[in-house]
Amino acid sequence: MYPDLFKLGPVTVHSYGLMLGIAFLIGSTLFSRELKRVKLDENIGVAITFLAIIGGLVGSKLFYIIEEWNFGQGGAFLSYFTADTLFSPSGLTFYGGLIIAFIMIYVYCRYKKLRILQIIDAMAPATMLSYGIARVGCHLSGDGCYGLPVNNTPFEFLGYSYVKGIVPTHAGVLVHPTPLYELAAAVIIFFVLMAMRKKMKYYGQMFFIYLIFSGSERLIVEFIRLNPKVIFIFTQAQLISIGMILTGFVFLMLFRNKRDEGLEKLNNPEK
Repeated sequence: MYPDLFKLGPVTVHSYGLMLGIAFLIGSTLFSRELKRVKLDENIGVAITFLAIIGGLVGSKLFYIIEEWNFGQGGAFLSYFTADTLFSPSGLTFYGGLIIAFIMIYVYCRYKKLRILQIIDAMAPATMLSYGIARVGCHLSGDGCYGLPVNNTPFEFLGYSYVKGIVPTHAGVLVHPTPLYELAAAVIIFFVLMAMRKKMKYYGQMFFIYLIFSGSERLIVEFIRLNPKVIFIFTQAQLISIGMILTGFVFLMLFRNKRDEGLEKLNNPEK
């Protein structure tokens, strides 16, 4: 893999950090365009993107430390907050970043008296694509997001040991490039969401659909990723994915008869 791409003087450009930056730039641009389409101030996008960056980095790093504490050597939790861990370009857990970023954006929307469901609807397609782009950084850095060996049978997978941070390809083991699978899935879901966004009947519907799509792709790909199982055959990420899918379906069912005339008029101005 290529965790370090090149150096600019004393500064090393890491592959994951570069792809993460590209992901945020593209996501911010798409988000601002969607805000403009729904007649909201584009400057809101700058503030929310900044909050998403801060919340995403802090949350993803925090959840990574929690994972290491649970599946590592144990011991004092605070002992995992070392300089090497906190300032490493790797070791970022997406769901942790998503949760903390959502909380910060929610607080901001309440403060600014914005409709949180309208905002996260506008963010959904951009968030999906940004996630896929960031996964390219995972692939290049080789930080442990790789899949199981491609030549093993499912039964042999059960005996394969979990070693986080050790890339099997260093030992000549061919593994599934699961980050690239997720990139492909994210691109497809992005275009599906973009095609659907003008057909929404109420605020929040797009976000609930995003939860189902995003949760489903991660649930599926985790079956061929080298991650520890926490309950039966499910990893921690799969349990969160199942929660996302169920949440999306439950709210879609609860609001199936809901209509927002303002949104429908915005999406169909000719009516």
